Amino acid sequence: MEKIELTARLKSQLKAWQRAEITGYHTYLWLANSIKDEHNRQVVVRIAHQEMEHYHTFRAYTGEDVSPDRIKIWFFYPIARVLGLTFGIKLLEQEEERVQRAYAEVLNSIPEIAEVVREEEEHEDKLLGMLDEEALKYAGSVVLGLNDALVELTGALAGLTLAFQNTRLIALTGLITGISASLSMAASEYLSSRAEAGETNPLKSAVYTGVAYIFTVFILILPYLILQNYLLCLAWTLVNAILVIAFFNYYLSVSRDLPFSRRFAEMALISMGVAAFSFGLGFIIRQFFGIEV
Repeated sequence: MEKIELTARLKSQLKAWQRAEITGYHTYLWLANSIKDEHNRQVVVRIAHQEMEHYHTFRAYTGEDVSPDRIKIWFFYPIARVLGLTFGIKLLEQEEERVQRAYAEVLNSIPEIAEVVREEEEHEDKLLGMLDEEALKYAGSVVLGLNDALVELTGALAGLTLAFQNTRLIALTGLITGISASLSMAASEYLSSRAEAGETNPLKSAVYTGVAYIFTVFILILPYLILQNYLLCLAWTLVNAILVIAFFNYYLSVSRDLPFSRRFAEMALISMGVAAFSFGLGFIIRQFFGIEV
């Protein structure tokens, strides 16, 4: 490798890459030690070794060792453990890509690094494609549970809020409605999965759908169990609905490389539209029937 005279700024940029790679190396090794599935463990170990190769590539230019970012290791490790390997690893790779985009001028100063970076990224993409995570197989079932709960229960709670104007009664009615709907949705997903005879297990599909539905029910009803003002409860519920939509769409956008903005806007628009319609319907019904609770 030809020795290149580095400016102080160029050397600092290369060292930033070095630190990102050595941080990734330690994070992946730490993760690998906690993975029970041997196939996934070996894939993560290979990704870790790839990161170390990147580190040495940049070290050949800087001539210095760099310590890992311990804060990022402690940040990404629990994320990958809780939200899944694919999500955690892709999130870490996105962080590295942001560093690389910020220092694009380095590739102009040292052209041979561009080819090295391109090849290493291709290798990492192949390794990421080898990961076999159960949670991602059933992402469709989780989407089904979340979508139905968000649309149906957000609308129901909006209608019940103006019709009853009693937080405890709204919470009780919403809870009964939500649990019944989650069981019905899980049963429907089980029968649908059995009929399709795909790669997923029908029982697991039903469980993922039901759990996602019940989780969303709890998040939406929670304000009515804490506050007394029914309008504040509705506002908080709508905020919770938006947060659930944002979180899950972000998770899918990272894990499955799906567009975030369009999917988020679509789900949010549908959920809020149904809630607005139901709120108006609750007002009309209350006035028409003269209901007083």
